[in-house]
Amino acid sequence: DFVIQAKADCYFTNGTEKVQFVVRFIFNLEEYVRFDSDVGMFVALTKLGQPDAEQWNSRLDLLERSREAVDGVCRHNYRLGAPFTVGRK
Repeated sequence: DFVIQAKADCYFTNGTEKVQFVVRFIFNLEEYVRFDSDVGMFVALTKLGQPDAEQWNSRLDLLERSREAVDGVCRHNYRLGAPFTVGRK
C-alpha cells in the first residue's frame, strides 16, 4: 500500500501585500516535488520527483495556471475569509 497527497498552502505577509502559494506533493510521508510561486516552477526534492518536475515544467499552461493561483486562490480566499479571521485572537 502507498499514500499520495497534494497539499496547497497560501502564506500571507502584511495582508495580501506579499503572498506565496506552495503546493507539496507527498509520497508515503516524503515530499518529493513542490511548486513555490516565489520560485515560479516545480522543484524536485528527491529522485522520485525529478521526472514529474521536468514534465510539469515543460507544460507552459500548467506553469501559468500554477503561478496565477496566487491571485485566483490565495488572494481570492483571503478576501472571503478576512472578515471572519483577520484581527481575531
